[in-house]
Amino acid sequence: MKRISLVNAAHDLIRDILRPGDIAIDATVGNGHDTVFLAEQVGPSGHVYGFDIQQAAIDSTLEKFRQAPSPEYLTLIHASHADMDEKIPAYHHGKVRVIMFNLGYLPGGDKTVITLTDSTLTALTVAARILAVEGIITLLAYPGHQGGDLETGQVKNWCEQLDTEQFEVSTIYSTEHKDSAPRLFVIRKLR
Repeated sequence: MKRISLVNAAHDLIRDILRPGDIAIDATVGNGHDTVFLAEQVGPSGHVYGFDIQQAAIDSTLEKFRQAPSPEYLTLIHASHADMDEKIPAYHHGKVRVIMFNLGYLPGGDKTVITLTDSTLTALTVAARILAVEGIITLLAYPGHQGGDLETGQVKNWCEQLDTEQFEVSTIYSTEHKDSAPRLFVIRKLR
């Protein structure tokens, strides 16, 4: 089976629904690639909020925006994605069109600093609540690294507990459907 890029799959899904003027969140900024992608979609009339617990990730992302015009529609927050509830202004709650998660560790960074299951599940619960109707959450999970298998399993369980009248969940695998394969969870808010 041919390996697919889960990042590209997430971007394709998001590109179909995210428009200029929309609000988007990058829940795990990392090196800033998804943040830049979201900013390109919402344009200067929208807003992107980005979260990361590592200052190196915030700095790397800021550097990408120093080379781009109009970074005023970007807010980077040096905090856990579990803090979305308090860090995203209340007037945006229920209006966020897209929330992206890319779990694991910072590529090129300290591999012992990883996303944690508890904070990820808290962030997902908040994300589901502040997401707009017809909005999507994309979550890339990597069960192949230390701690990633537990986090991926708990995310899967969390998704299975969602009200199927309010949310639709699908999973895309990078290669074959096996426990250690990276996967993309796509959560659509129906109503």
